[in-house]
Amino acid sequence: MKSKHLLSITDVSPEEIADLIKSGLYFKESPFGSDLIGKSAALIFEKPSLRTKVSFDVAVNQLGGHSIYLSKDEIGLGTREPISDVARVLSRLVDIIILRTFSQDNLRDLSEYSSVPVINALSDQEHPCQALADLLTIYEKFSGFKNVKIAYIGDGNNVAVSLALAAATVGVDFVIASPPGYSISRNVAEEINKRSLQSNASFSITSDPLEAISGANVVYTDVWISMGQEQESNDRLKKFSGFQVNESLLSNTDSSTIFMHPLPAHNEQEISKGLLEHPKSVVFDQAENRLHIQKAILANIIH
Repeated sequence: MKSKHLLSITDVSPEEIADLIKSGLYFKESPFGSDLIGKSAALIFEKPSLRTKVSFDVAVNQLGGHSIYLSKDEIGLGTREPISDVARVLSRLVDIIILRTFSQDNLRDLSEYSSVPVINALSDQEHPCQALADLLTIYEKFSGFKNVKIAYIGDGNNVAVSLALAAATVGVDFVIASPPGYSISRNVAEEINKRSLQSNASFSITSDPLEAISGANVVYTDVWISMGQEQESNDRLKKFSGFQVNESLLSNTDSSTIFMHPLPAHNEQEISKGLLEHPKSVVFDQAENRLHIQKAILANIIH
């Protein structure tokens, strides 16, 4: 990877994404490596996690390294001590910093003062590791990205942003269906459009889920209420009530269409009960692929 850090999906080129997917597939077949022997990774998690925490911890271990988990209370980024000090201290002690945080600004500040690679394990703006795992899953299911269309139904959140940017980078068509006012922001949409033009992909925004899934190979959704948005719960539940992915919606798709969700999922909100077990669901393959792509990221970013 040319970029020293992975803060955004825009930090990786189409060629680098192709290399990461190839590496992820290799690690899926051959789980153990030596890339991190004698090296340590700090896992700073300001937000709770299941998949991200476990997959990074296992990934570091299977590559021969040692991980150190640091919770919000142990670090206190910007409160207990300045982010600049945390970055400079950890740079003397570990070889990689993995940060899951409420603010993209925390990632930028940490990376500015860090002399070791910093990886975005989720922020309020992006989730690049999730997007790369999603691309790995789609690549596996369709033997590539040619003529693939993703229909994202729901909130234009950090997952939607990274996935749309990733799709545009590799030439995958992307459409998002959201209630008015809840889609991907205008400035991010401009960057997605620019990348789509370069890769000959299409990008569009609609408020009609049925329109979005027309011709879709992938139907994707995520939570309506992200961490930190709990005070908006009642309003969001009303606004998103027509954007549930359920069997009725999926019945309008092709037999080869797959359903994806980054988890955790909320039954009777963004999905109907039992949808994770639907024949079209590849959700748990998707979750497993977090491990494989993160090994690819770690192995690439350390060299």
